[in-house]
Amino acid sequence: MFSLLARLRALAFTLLLFTSVSYSREESLFTSSVTYCNPPETLLIQRFDIAYFVKNQSVSFNISAASVQANVNVTANLFLNVYGMSPVNVTLDLCNILGGALCPLPMYNFTGSDSLSLPDSLGINDNIPGIAFKIPDLEGFAQLTLTEVGTGKIKACVQATLSNGWSAHQPAVEWTTGGIAIAALVSAAWQSASPHAITPFRLLDLMYMFQVIASSSFLNLNYPSLYRAFTLNFSWALGLFYSSTPSSLQNSIDRMRHLTGGKLADASSGSAVGLVNRKLSPYNVPNANIAVIPSGIFARESKFAFFDSILNLEFPPSLKPNVLARRSAIVGGDVQTVTDDSSNVLQAGVPIYVNSIHIATANAFMTVFLVTLIMFAIALGVFIIGYGILIAFQRVSKKSSSLNSFVSFDYSSFIRAWILRLGMIASLPLLIFIFYQWTLKDSWLSIFLSVITFIAILSLILYPTFLTMRLARRSTQYELYSATEPHLASYGPLYAQYRVPRYYFFLPLLVATFLRALFITVAKKSGLVQLILLLIVEVALVTSHFILRPYKTKGGDVFSTFLAIVRLVCTGMMIAFVQRLEVKAIPRVVIGIIIAIIFSVSVIVVIINLVLHAGVQRLWRKKSAVGSGSGSSASILDSPHGSRSMLEKGIKEESNQSRPDMSPASSWERVTRRPVNPTPEQNIPLDSHILEPYPISPTGSTVTTMEPPSMYSRDSGTLTVGSLLPRRWSFSFSQPTSPTGSSSASHGQRDSARTSQIPHSPMYSVAEGIEEPVREQRRQEDPQHLQLNSHSGQQ
Repeated sequence: MFSLLARLRALAFTLLLFTSVSYSREESLFTSSVTYCNPPETLLIQRFDIAYFVKNQSVSFNISAASVQANVNVTANLFLNVYGMSPVNVTLDLCNILGGALCPLPMYNFTGSDSLSLPDSLGINDNIPGIAFKIPDLEGFAQLTLTEVGTGKIKACVQATLSNGWSAHQPAVEWTTGGIAIAALVSAAWQSASPHAITPFRLLDLMYMFQVIASSSFLNLNYPSLYRAFTLNFSWALGLFYSSTPSSLQNSIDRMRHLTGGKLADASSGSAVGLVNRKLSPYNVPNANIAVIPSGIFARESKFAFFDSILNLEFPPSLKPNVLARRSAIVGGDVQTVTDDSSNVLQAGVPIYVNSIHIATANAFMTVFLVTLIMFAIALGVFIIGYGILIAFQRVSKKSSSLNSFVSFDYSSFIRAWILRLGMIASLPLLIFIFYQWTLKDSWLSIFLSVITFIAILSLILYPTFLTMRLARRSTQYELYSATEPHLASYGPLYAQYRVPRYYFFLPLLVATFLRALFITVAKKSGLVQLILLLIVEVALVTSHFILRPYKTKGGDVFSTFLAIVRLVCTGMMIAFVQRLEVKAIPRVVIGIIIAIIFSVSVIVVIINLVLHAGVQRLWRKKSAVGSGSGSSASILDSPHGSRSMLEKGIKEESNQSRPDMSPASSWERVTRRPVNPTPEQNIPLDSHILEPYPISPTGSTVTTMEPPSMYSRDSGTLTVGSLLPRRWSFSFSQPTSPTGSSSASHGQRDSARTSQIPHSPMYSVAEGIEEPVREQRRQEDPQHLQLNSHSGQQ
């Protein structure tokens, strides 16, 4: 009872802790990025940070802006877009508000920051739905457009994306998944001494699943912001780590590119969301220009009293605008201009993905290349340390024989196997960004390094593949799985987990990885073409799993088929993200959430499977074995099926020999005792003569003697399945001249006939009580052992 209450208290405390953490972030809306949607002429902005807090209905701002043209009469259009919907699209005549103070537009340099409490009469909380403060990766932006009266020329256009602080991209998820991968790597390295261990293969499955999730955002599709943020949690599996601004690594790559002919833009120091193509999320304006045309003139007496109240607010005297002395005082800010013709617009796929973690599009390959080099350098260091430890153990083993098994370990094959595994892990990200670098045509040095890397990764994987296929063609397939064959220890990561007839199943997986990287990059102009090609690959993989069933166990087939189906289903659901279909924003977000959940469940399944194969299941198996004690062994030995097996009788005999009160003679009698039910487990074809009794004449005398244990008995204390057992009885018949001689002779003929028909197996002779294989062995050793006993005949 005490333990149950303690657990309930612990559970309640945990729930309260997580509840407090989940609500510790204050509900708010704020600007996450600011860009010009038209080249600035009248209004210049250096900083534009505005946040609204629900709890006290207050607005905090930090603004640095200036008006630099005189005698400009403008109207202001305020446009709000949330998930493709436009709840607000109004136009304000600045000459009719604030007593005409803004007509013409004064030349002001406004710099200030403060927090203002808004009156309850505005009813802001009633106009904003509560879900806007909770849904992750909110897709919304506000736009302010200043249009000159009379000419209709746009003098200024500013767009600010909105966020509530919640996102599916969480550093905690990155650290957790990375820690799980490291733990799986350690467990796989520990168990990889056996080429048939499952944990190293599950490590490859886990890393490939991470990479598939991350690379699923590389297509030219209109992904929801939530799904794109979710896939960023696994960018580290591709070698793309979040780069701070400024980053020494990215700055070095930028300098290298520019010195070798690179002309593409560097990564932005601000949020990449501001540079996203306006047809994509979070803007969702597929059929409109960047600047929204004003919808009409706004009158003070209209129904929009909400905005009327805001415009009549009194600002503190300290925040009154200051007259701009010189225009150069603010020119050169960080706010960028993003229009339809801008070269800095980030298109869907790789550009948006890599720039979201502050890596320039042209730097993606070099980043992955350097990370891969670091990974192999760390592995080389570990291999050298391991070799040093092995040398040390070799010297110690000369004094201790218990370390001989460790010293005889094939360390060179171990290294080759792990280099192959690391190459398979790095193949997908390297191939994707190698092909993508070739499409950019930027920096000859980057292209040269990509070609060298392409040759290296192909050689690293194709050479073991060639050796494996050649060995299987020149010899038998079973030789690939021979424990004495060094090929299995070196290149087993390719095929050791598959059944012998399906050793080649690694080829479709390697081809699928190559095609996935090729289709993502070569067909990057059309998202629909990319999806169709990838769907063909995934359908082929699922079909091959169902037809070939390559794994050694049914569980392995189910597990691998499940992952293939997950990839197929998630890829098929991405059809809703094709731009030309123009699916609404909210359905796209819902589909993105479903795909993210499916991928998350699949990751959990892979992790659970990996943990089980890492040896955790042995804990409860060991407990159950200890709890059953010797009763389980007794039940096996005492069962009718157990008494029929020679191996189980040998185990029983071995346990009897360990008892000091049992003599060797009694032990021999237990071994040679006829089983209770000698019916064999399997149906074995028998000759009809076998079932006939021995034709011994009633008049002839027979001498029956007990034969002592032979050299194949259990006296040695060891049991070898298939070893010869001694015959229980030795028969001596009458002389040939006796009345039974003919019958004995005929019996000898039938005896030899039966011997030729019975399978030569000691197990068979013991199960049926027939001594023919043993007798044949004895006949070869001593041809006179079946001579008739003349003394017996005389008697």
